Amino acid sequence: MIHNLKAPFPWFGGKSRVASLVWMRLGNVAHYIEPFFGSGAVLLNRPHTPSFETVNDADGYVVNFWRALQQEPSVVVEWADYPTFESDLHARHAWLCARKTELTAQLEGDPDFYDVKVAGWWVWGISLWIGSCWCDPGSGPWQQVDGKLIKGISRRLPHLGSPGQGVNRPRPHLGGTGRGVKRQLPYLGGTGQGVKRQSLVNLIGYFDALAERLRDTVVCCGDWSRICSPAVLFGRGDPCAVFLDPPYDLSQRNKDCYSTDVAGLSASVREWAIKWGEDPRCRIALCGYDNEHTMPNNWECVKWKTHGGYANTGDSKTRGKDNRHRERIWFSPHCLKPGLFS
Repeated sequence: MIHNLKAPFPWFGGKSRVASLVWMRLGNVAHYIEPFFGSGAVLLNRPHTPSFETVNDADGYVVNFWRALQQEPSVVVEWADYPTFESDLHARHAWLCARKTELTAQLEGDPDFYDVKVAGWWVWGISLWIGSCWCDPGSGPWQQVDGKLIKGISRRLPHLGSPGQGVNRPRPHLGGTGRGVKRQLPYLGGTGQGVKRQSLVNLIGYFDALAERLRDTVVCCGDWSRICSPAVLFGRGDPCAVFLDPPYDLSQRNKDCYSTDVAGLSASVREWAIKWGEDPRCRIALCGYDNEHTMPNNWECVKWKTHGGYANTGDSKTRGKDNRHRERIWFSPHCLKPGLFS
């Protein structure tokens, strides 16, 4: 099994930089639980051969992608392998937005449901879309109403490089070597013929590797607390590890960083962590900004720094440039100490 994998799409707030530290403290547990999965950076960087893993996300597009990838990676590649056309980016954005509510309901109600076309188009688009709000029904120049495209209003300007900002709608990401499925992916097998074929073979091999890694991972969709009940925590043996990376409190960051924002969510997650952190069967890691969580004295707070994320593509006034220095992870009392593993 390949370790140290990476999601094939960009993701705000990913924790790949600190994943090794997290696993040093969590150790090789019987059951790993991640209620806010996103790009799955910590799970994909697990250094051990996994046993039981349960993940969840409230974003239906995210859950649908991971489920479809698990079951039919090569078909997802077929839908994701597409040239960069600005007109198609906005048309697909509108098409996906129109299906958000129904998609999420199906994912929540049926643990086996997924849609490969939605998965492929979503990962293609998020790799081209600049900043946040991909598949946000309130953004983009076009929206679908009763099955018809109508002119919409973009809520933000794209960053297209100094000195100008371009037209009042997001354009595809055009700089560097691309992001997500549009970047140069590692070669993982096959022969290939020519540049285009080589790129496609790489993408298929990469998706196959991700599918194999997630083959036995349970991917849930819905409220985070559904996979944090005692029955889920201890139903697979102990110790269990819970990695909590909820959307940071709205008072601490820019809006529109996440596709789903719930007032008071950060505080609710903190309360749950404090309660269960005392249980010797639990090892809990809670992410947040420096002054976001006040934890008991027997919790350990560790500082770390991100690379900046979307802040690197914005102007100098964005909060992300300051917040990158404020990242913290709090570890519960029964987490392992540095140099100790189990």
